[in-house]
Amino acid sequence: MLVAIIVLAVVLVGTSGTPDSETAANPSASGAATTPSTTSSAQSGSSPQPESSTPPSSAPLSRTASPQLVTAWTQLQTLPVKGRAPKTGYSREQFGQSWTDDVNVDDGHNGCDTRNDILRRDLDDVVLKPGTNGCVVASGTLHDPYTGTSVPFIRGTTTSSEVQIDHVVALADAWQKGAQQLTPERRADFANDPRNLQATIGRVNQQKSAGDAATWLPPDTAYRCTYAARQIEVKAAYDLWVTAAERDALERILRGCGVGD
Repeated sequence: MLVAIIVLAVVLVGTSGTPDSETAANPSASGAATTPSTTSSAQSGSSPQPESSTPPSSAPLSRTASPQLVTAWTQLQTLPVKGRAPKTGYSREQFGQSWTDDVNVDDGHNGCDTRNDILRRDLDDVVLKPGTNGCVVASGTLHDPYTGTSVPFIRGTTTSSEVQIDHVVALADAWQKGAQQLTPERRADFANDPRNLQATIGRVNQQKSAGDAATWLPPDTAYRCTYAARQIEVKAAYDLWVTAAERDALERILRGCGVGD
């Protein structure tokens, strides 16, 4: 009996000190064996995250803008900012004879009136009226940048007005922002400068009237960057100023075009 008790005690002591076979074959099956995995996860979490591809808001925006827009932004910063002068004394005649060729700008003194110069430049499929020395446009197609639509042009008393020539910087607007101080000759140049002229649909030209960038913009938003740049170029060339609202509108447009501080 005593021998049997001793044998049983020996067996129990030996069993309690031996790990089970699953733990021995696969240490990760025990809770203690998961430490390396936990450590690896922590190290992964502490590593730096990739930098965002989005530039900070203070980064320059001119990297993708066209040279024309970059120049426009620079010129805009040089334009004086003032209120509108009174419109007293304004008339179309203050800017010389309509569409005169007697001006010192591109296409001036070329023997053709300014309106037909611009029609020949801006229309496609142009047909010239015989006997006019290659000046007068009889028909063509306008791909209007202000609206993004196309319209036919046919010269005639009831049809010519379907396509009109817009002053990008309106004459009345210019009169109230510095043109009163220009000489009559310089005002005539302004009114016939190809940089300041654009063929467009007649009703659109009427809708614009004398609006500046704060009150009117081309319906086709895709053209607004170019339109703003042209207005700025013309105002800088003729020493005109902008109002605060106009300056803010032009800045907003150019920033939307990828240029600015």
